[in-house]
Amino acid sequence: MTSIHGGSIRKVVVACDAGMGSSVMLASQLRRELRGAPVIVEHHSIATIPDDADVVLCQLGLAGRARAGAPGSVVVGFRMFLGDPAVARVVAAVKQGGVVFGTPGS
Repeated sequence: MTSIHGGSIRKVVVACDAGMGSSVMLASQLRRELRGAPVIVEHHSIATIPDDADVVLCQLGLAGRARAGAPGSVVVGFRMFLGDPAVARVVAAVKQGGVVFGTPGS
């Protein structure tokens, strides 16, 4: 899947590989930002992304692995754990409507 409307997003997964804790912080921040929206935010390793994830947020370098492991999800890669525009676009789409586009690439 390459895009999804913000109103259709029910589960966002923040996926990581290194286990450094930054992705857990991002998931916690997203929970706060999306409080009140009908969206579940979870944190998983890149190898255990659940099948029901609508959007997967991961570091840009992990996007290919995330797409392979979650072919039915929109995968959005980001560069920075905090303050990245790609993450802000997902939050805005959920809150205000709009389309979330997946990160292109293999």
